[in-house]
Amino acid sequence: MTETLTINKRAVQPAANRRWRTPDAVLRLLSPVVLLLLWELASQAGWIPARVIAAPSQIGGTLWAMIVSGELGKHLLVSLQRALFGLGIGVSIGVAAALVSGLSRRGEVILDSPMQMLRTIPSLALVPLFILWFGIGEFTKIALIVTGTTFPVYLNLFAGIRNIDPKLIEAANTLGLNRRELIWHVILPGSLPSFFVGLRYALGISWLALVFVEQINTTAGIGFLAGDARDFMRTDVIVICLLIYSVLGLLIDGLIRTLERFALAWRPSFVRN
Repeated sequence: MTETLTINKRAVQPAANRRWRTPDAVLRLLSPVVLLLLWELASQAGWIPARVIAAPSQIGGTLWAMIVSGELGKHLLVSLQRALFGLGIGVSIGVAAALVSGLSRRGEVILDSPMQMLRTIPSLALVPLFILWFGIGEFTKIALIVTGTTFPVYLNLFAGIRNIDPKLIEAANTLGLNRRELIWHVILPGSLPSFFVGLRYALGISWLALVFVEQINTTAGIGFLAGDARDFMRTDVIVICLLIYSVLGLLIDGLIRTLERFALAWRPSFVRN
């Protein structure tokens, strides 16, 4: 009887331990919360001056005030328009160039060399020339974002097209597919993973370019907001701008991941268990 009770206690004890186990989500949040508390305490004690970095409470209050006043929404909308417009044009040019070079040997001979030469030129080095050509208006800002986002899409999609499994090409030829059907049913679907890799790289570059172009004669945008805060030593506003860049980048990357999951649902690696 005693042995039976001992066994039952041993069987019940692990279940109780599992019932009171701290969720992983709470554990993940624990270290950031502790860090914020230490940051706040150090700021309140004067160990971290406001000119170095503002306290979390001050940053939160400034963020709320900017949201309520509508100031943040206005600058955010301008930045999103610039980034997405430049990204859209850059992706379109990159896709068109990759299709021409990847699907045709003659196209590769004509187009690939200039693309490789242009991609090695730093985008920042083009700023003086673009200003001379197009002035300091919106066109120059969009052009710089386009320049930075075109080449990641081009390189990855070109590599994806050229690295299609030859066995798939042989199978398509055996089934009697013509060139148009081969491109549509085999090559383009097979190169989609590489395209999405290039798209995610281009997204990151678009945000980096946006930070810079919004320092050039702008009166609105998150970059302008950060530059203005720098002049007045507003570290709380600078931190808010950095948080916005990171959160927006994460959200848009998540959107691309979702699109990738739907577009590549046919791949075994994207099938849910």
